[in-house]
Amino acid sequence: MPSVTRTFTTTALPDVAYAYLADFTNAEEWDPGTQTCERTSGDGGVGTSYRNVSKFLGRTTEIIYTTAELAPPTRVHLRGTNEQFEGHDIFEIRAAGRGSEVTYRADMTFSGLARLASPLVSAYLPFLAKKTVDELRSSLDRQRG
Repeated sequence: MPSVTRTFTTTALPDVAYAYLADFTNAEEWDPGTQTCERTSGDGGVGTSYRNVSKFLGRTTEIIYTTAELAPPTRVHLRGTNEQFEGHDIFEIRAAGRGSEVTYRADMTFSGLARLASPLVSAYLPFLAKKTVDELRSSLDRQRG
C-alpha cells in the first residue's frame, strides 16, 4: 500500500488552516495533480462529497472524495474512491509559534489491474509529496483570518 507522510509549518493559524483544508475544493490550488474539484453534495461537514478529476502519472482519473472525519481545528480526513482506488488524505493541525504545524498523510490502495501500478506509485510518491507540500504550504501561507 503506497503511503507518504510529511510535516511542515505554515503561517496560517490552526483554525484558518483547518477551514481551508476542510473545503476540499481548495485542492485545485494545492494538489499538483488536481485539474478540477467540485462539491457534489453536502454542506462541507462529514459526509460531504467532492468530484475530483486528477492527472496522475500521465493518466486522467475521476475520484469521488467524501469527508470521513472532521475534528475542528485539528483534524481533516477525506476518503477518495473509484473502481480501482481507495485513498485517505489525513491532515493533523497543531499550533506552532505564530502559525501551525501540519502533518499530511496520504494512504493509497489499488485493486484490479491498478494493483500493478503500486510499485511505480510508491517510487513516485516522494517526488509528488515534495511538490504537494510546497504548494500546500504556499496556499496556506496566503490565507488570512
